[in-house]
Formats: sequence, C-alpha cells, structure tokens
Amino acid sequence: MIFIELDHQLVHFMRMTHIAISEAKAQLTELVRRAEGGETVVLTRHGQEVVRLAPVKISPELRAKRLAAIRAAQAAVGPLPADFDAARSHDDLYDEDGLPA
Repeated sequence: MIFIELDHQLVHFMRMTHIAISEAKAQLTELVRRAEGGETVVLTRHGQEVVRLAPVKISPELRAKRLAAIRAAQAAVGPLPADFDAARSHDDLYDEDGLPA
C-alpha cells in the first residue's frame, strides 16, 4: 500500500505493510529490517491497526529518493494558481450550512 505522510513540511510517499501481531512474532527481525529500510509496518489485531513500526531516522539516500518522487509528482501536476487555498478547495461540495450540496 502506498500512502502520503507529512513529516516536518516534507511529504513522503511510503510503502506500508499490514501484518497480524500473531504472524509478526515469528518475523520481528525481518520487520525491523524493513522498517529501518524506510518501509512502514503496521501490526494489526483482529484486522484493526494497533502498532506502527517506522524508522526513527530516514537515511539520506531514502530521503533524496522520496524528495525526487515528490518533485516529479509536482512537475506532473504543474504549479498551483496563486489564489489556491487547499483549506477551501472543496467548498463547492457543501452548502452554507456545511452540509453536502
């Protein structure tokens, strides 16, 4: 699974793996290695997320790779209009009472 995470003003595209705690017990060393490599590992109990293993510090190489992916995505989208306000970008979906239009 790919998701986007905001970390100190930098958006990261990250891989995320979900695994049951019962399965993780036998694979802890491998899961920690994957987390050290930049992958986020989410442990689940009865299908519900309970714990996230993530690297404490991201390597400079991984940080550079993520930044390059972000810049490529930004280049594909192009510049946002000068008056763009993300907080108000979906106002047209709601009426004056805040209910779906």
